[in-house]
Amino acid sequence: MEHLTITIDGPAGAGKSTIAKRLAKKLGITHLDTGAIYRTIGLHMLRKGVELTDDDAMSRELAGTDIKVRFDGDVQHMMLDGEDVTAEIRSIGASYAASMVAVNADVRKAATMIARKIAEETSVIMDGRDAGTAILPGASIKIFLTASLEERVRRRHAEMVSKGERVSFEEVLKDVSFRDKNDSGRAEDPLRKAEGAYFVDTTGMSIEQVVGCLIRCIQQEKK
Repeated sequence: MEHLTITIDGPAGAGKSTIAKRLAKKLGITHLDTGAIYRTIGLHMLRKGVELTDDDAMSRELAGTDIKVRFDGDVQHMMLDGEDVTAEIRSIGASYAASMVAVNADVRKAATMIARKIAEETSVIMDGRDAGTAILPGASIKIFLTASLEERVRRRHAEMVSKGERVSFEEVLKDVSFRDKNDSGRAEDPLRKAEGAYFVDTTGMSIEQVVGCLIRCIQQEKK
């Protein structure tokens, strides 16, 4: 099988991870959620009480931190200094912190190195904010996935509630709106459509419809 690298970028709540997981299973390759790396770093900074706007303090703290990605079958686990924090990084707090730490150049460099190493070793579908623009600019296939703000908030809220989290629609709206502004406005590798990427608006589409659309994009690219 050829070495395949697929990137899926897009704003918060666009369904990148859900779609990437389904697609990876269909293609028989590894799914890497790069956002989980930033969430893990953000969680660590929150635990240590590091000010999320203090770049020097974050860089110093990061230097002594061990972050690894472990796969158990097709399930991605995030390890922070030997602790599995996969569930904890999905909180609103970790989500907010991820967007804040992602503006730090040293954080981005560390996350990029982790992701690239995995992509060098195996075929991957990598989703995030800058997977196709900064992490794997030479990816085989690039996709930019988005949806309306209302739909993205609805999806994220439903996902969190289904996992037992007590969070209001308004809280999720505030979080997603903040991340949109922060991710698109940062100086380091802002969220944008990669050159040559397929643009897919998933508003009103089911998961199966989106996966089918991306399969067609991949087939077209490989012709």
